[in-house]
Amino acid sequence: MLGLKQEALALALGDDWSQKRVSLMEGKEVIEEDILAQVATILKVPVEAIKNLDEDKAVQIIANTFNDEAVAYAQYYKCNINPMEKWIESLEEIKQLHEEIKKLYERLLAK
Repeated sequence: MLGLKQEALALALGDDWSQKRVSLMEGKEVIEEDILAQVATILKVPVEAIKNLDEDKAVQIIANTFNDEAVAYAQYYKCNINPMEKWIESLEEIKQLHEEIKKLYERLLAK
C-alpha cells in the first residue's frame, strides 16, 4: 500500500489492527470513510489520492519517468571518452615526438 509495509500500517492504525486485517482491507472494493481517512493521514496523502488511485496509470507514470540517466550507476554507465579520438591524439603525439627526434638527430649529424 503506497510503499508502506502492511505491518507498519497495522501498527499505525492501532491495537485492533494486524497485518492480516490490513491485507484484507487492501482487497476490499469499498473501505469505510473513517478508516480511509486514518490511512490517508498515516500516508500523508489526501483521501482523494487513495480513492482515485489507478495502479496501471501510476506504474505507467513511474516507468515513463525513468531513463538511462535515472539509474544509480549512470555516471559510470556511459563512456564520455571517444576511444578513436584518444587513439588519434596518441598518434599525433607520437608523430610530433618523431619529428622532434628527427630534428635532434639532424643537428647531431650536422656537428
